[in-house]
Amino acid sequence: MNLETDLLLDRRRLKRRLLFWRGAAVLAILVAVLAGVQAGRGGEGGGDHVARLTISGIITDNRRLADRIAALGKNDRVKAVLLAIDTPGGTVGGGESLYRVLGEIADKKPLVAVMRGTAASAGYMIAMPAARIFARESTITGSIGVKLETAEISGLMRTLGITAETFASGPQKDQPSITHPTSAEGRAVLQGLVADMYDQFVEMVARGRKMEPAAVRRLADGRVYTGRQALKLNLVDAIGGESEARAWLAAERQIPVALPTRDMAPPGFAERLMEPDGETLWGGVLKTLFSQRVTLDGAWAIWQPGNN
Repeated sequence: MNLETDLLLDRRRLKRRLLFWRGAAVLAILVAVLAGVQAGRGGEGGGDHVARLTISGIITDNRRLADRIAALGKNDRVKAVLLAIDTPGGTVGGGESLYRVLGEIADKKPLVAVMRGTAASAGYMIAMPAARIFARESTITGSIGVKLETAEISGLMRTLGITAETFASGPQKDQPSITHPTSAEGRAVLQGLVADMYDQFVEMVARGRKMEPAAVRRLADGRVYTGRQALKLNLVDAIGGESEARAWLAAERQIPVALPTRDMAPPGFAERLMEPDGETLWGGVLKTLFSQRVTLDGAWAIWQPGNN
């Protein structure tokens, strides 16, 4: 056997090994992705239990998450739902979506909310259907309010010698716009939108906390409160965490403390990455970067420390 034949055989062996390890790497990635998906779906089966639903990070309008939460109400094995909140808020539409589906849960079985480090703005909104709200003394909560932000770069465009032309069917169709200042009429219309969404938020709090809307408005100027302050203002019911919540469920709703708690976490990175209907992480990034509707999609109920 000559040298060239030996080299050819060695190359073939190396190529087979390379294909093997590449296949193993792909398989490992698929296993990790599927494990992430299954982890995100944890706690949706099994025997009788209390379902722990954790809402963290920025709240957005997520149909898949809402559907999975609604399924808890139909699952006879789920005897109660423990809502664990750690979020500064998010979009008004996203908060309203969770508020509605959690309200449906509360009509069918006990729902208690446990506020962790932060449960502000839309994060506070989603706690309103709960029969009992627990917070730590140091929890940041409140921030009841709505904001709508836009950018306007006409000055920069003039400096760069850029001119924009807009063809609109009506005077409010291009309000707001990044290419020209918002008109006085446009400002009034947009402020009206914010005021109406604020009224809806106040109504949710008044209904959930059994308070008069006027009393809520006195507290709803956008400021945040600690859990201890919120307790004095009737924005939460008690200081405590999951153990206190389970004790309350046992005493008031006859849900035994010994009943296991199982996680029903929101979709994780892997599951959101694989969603086929446009609600992916990449879809959100592209929409934010390129959609001209982003200014009107940007109605937020979110606490931003830098703005307080």
